[in-house]
Amino acid sequence: MRGNVIGAILGFIIFIAVLVLVEIYGFKGIHVSLKDWTSIWRTVFYWIYWIITVFTFALTIMAMLNFRAWRTEHPQWLMFAMAAFMVLWAPKVILGAFHLIDDLRYLVQWGVKAFSGSSGEGLEGKGISRATFLTRIGQVTAGLTFVSFLYGVTKGRFAFRVLDHKVAMKNLPSAFDGMKVVQISDAHLGSFFEQFEDVRKGIKMINDLNPDLILFTGDLVNIESSEAEPWIPVFKELKAKYGKYSILGNHDYADYGNLTEEQVLFSRTRLPEIHQEMGFDLLLNENRILNVKGEKVALIGVENWGKGFKQQGDLAKAMVGTEDVPSRILMSHDPTHWEEQVNGKEEIQLTLSGHTHGMQMGIEIPSIGLKFSPARLRYKRWGGLYTEGEQHLHVNRGFGFLGFPGRVGMWPEITLLELQSA
Repeated sequence: MRGNVIGAILGFIIFIAVLVLVEIYGFKGIHVSLKDWTSIWRTVFYWIYWIITVFTFALTIMAMLNFRAWRTEHPQWLMFAMAAFMVLWAPKVILGAFHLIDDLRYLVQWGVKAFSGSSGEGLEGKGISRATFLTRIGQVTAGLTFVSFLYGVTKGRFAFRVLDHKVAMKNLPSAFDGMKVVQISDAHLGSFFEQFEDVRKGIKMINDLNPDLILFTGDLVNIESSEAEPWIPVFKELKAKYGKYSILGNHDYADYGNLTEEQVLFSRTRLPEIHQEMGFDLLLNENRILNVKGEKVALIGVENWGKGFKQQGDLAKAMVGTEDVPSRILMSHDPTHWEEQVNGKEEIQLTLSGHTHGMQMGIEIPSIGLKFSPARLRYKRWGGLYTEGEQHLHVNRGFGFLGFPGRVGMWPEITLLELQSA
């Protein structure tokens, strides 16, 4: 216990030290950028800058120290603190990094001069143009970062997109060939603060696809079931020819808030009822046999199973009764479940997961094969369709958002999976 406390204190001190370092170098970059301004306008800008910086810094520290309480009691303030911190801090990191590189360059020059006895004039002459170049690149990059994050917390979190994949499945019955399956995941309804009209745009986009199946792969809420209550009529609007099915994610067990045992029990009891009232058939380590024109596909749904997270999923139990069905689709919230228990089980041809959110930031340009997100540092398979042998895994990047109240280059996703016979 004592070790955990000491570790937490050291972590907090390191975090503050990093913040201070970023502020120093960020301000250095801003100071250099304003060198051509008149003295009065520089002074006005500095006052505004430091007022905003101190306010954001104080709000961030308060949010850190009261994180669990704010997450339950003051989510709006927590969201605002995280948005303000990321929008203002990320550009400073970029700008400061360029000036840190510049300082390191000067340090190398000084070392060369000190050990070689050279005057360093030749190096310095070249260095000035290099310094100017670094400053300009830093300014442009920091400006683009600021605009990107500002867009992400205002418009980006509602920039729903449809991603279409054709999935060739072995043993897929002919009646299911061409079936349109829409996957959504990670709604995190507690983050939307009842912004119904913005979210309804995404709901309409789903219905406009005329899906045969709608599959929701977990994390309906952030903390507790009450967050989903106002959204029942909205998600009830979702329509699919052969039904709507869902599973639970790690956030659906009321494990992350300052809740009493009674509140946790109530939330865990109420949330399945909400799924039903929304029109979802919630699968809790069980399956449904989909019958179309006399041909069958097994739809299997497990509770959350994640490496480093709750492991309540029971795949063996969920598959009971599917032995004679030629083709199987598994819904499992966390993609690490596929890596640990599903990969190699060729009787499960397609697995649908979510959980990663694509870290809600990254860059993807399919035309040139560019695909990167910080989520890659934690998850081997973090977004999109992966195929190994005759098995497929699709990881949805999420419909909602959590923590950072925005999306930067990793827009909220609606997935259309068109099933094909292999």
